[in-house]
Amino acid sequence: MALQEKLNRFKKQQEKCQSTLTSIAAKAGPTKSASVQKSASVAVSPLTNPRTPGPPVKFSNDTERLQHINSIRKAPVGAQIKRVIDLLLETRQSFTPEQINEACYVDVNSNKAVFDSLRNNPKVNYDGQRFSYKSKHDLKDKSQLLVLIRKFPEGVAVIDLKDAYPTVMEDLQALKAVGQIWLLSNFDSQEDIAYPNDPRAVIKVDDDLKQLFRGIELPRDMLDIEKDLQKNGMKPATNTAKRRAAAQVQGISSKPKIKKKKDTISRRTKLTNAHLPELFKNLGS
Repeated sequence: MALQEKLNRFKKQQEKCQSTLTSIAAKAGPTKSASVQKSASVAVSPLTNPRTPGPPVKFSNDTERLQHINSIRKAPVGAQIKRVIDLLLETRQSFTPEQINEACYVDVNSNKAVFDSLRNNPKVNYDGQRFSYKSKHDLKDKSQLLVLIRKFPEGVAVIDLKDAYPTVMEDLQALKAVGQIWLLSNFDSQEDIAYPNDPRAVIKVDDDLKQLFRGIELPRDMLDIEKDLQKNGMKPATNTAKRRAAAQVQGISSKPKIKKKKDTISRRTKLTNAHLPELFKNLGS
């Protein structure tokens, strides 16, 4: 009802305006009347025939992205440093502060704490203009990796090599497959150690250690040997329990059969000592 009343009042106001404009046009004369009438129709037409409303105003579609950028820049310094280091590690490229800002939204120039921490980070190299990733060992390919491992007869931790270049882990397995290195696990820390398998490498062993090694009596069963290795922090290269279980499933005996040697001499035996007839008294017919 209230809406209908407003519409009726609006129509009355239109009629009043129309009558006022008509009276003004009559007083002004015939020439002015046409122009006034034309202007009146133009003025009234929007009221009587309202145009179709335009499209609603749209806010920026980047609102979600801007909120994401704001949350990154308000994050702790450590979180922003990790974000930049992950970028440098994945791309292996050099970035200016402006390029870092475009790539991962960390504003290095505007945040002094982030800039100083990034510049002094041991995993980051800064040449005065660009930031890049810095691994512990500067290696480029498999040949350089092998040269480095051979410099350390006592072994190199794989964790110190895994970020040298993108395919370093595949190269380690390839060197192991061809027998150029060993990869042994440390039982305590569960970390792999890469050792050179180079016959030219000179390894000195104390006499006391040699005597101790030679004085150890090994168990006769491989299961006991594997248990002793595990107790002393070493990973066995074999798995006897698994191998025996598989053999039982397939119906294969785990112990090889020993062939007995025949004592008798058959006809196919080549006789070379004919002058000793007592050797051939058991010759089968």
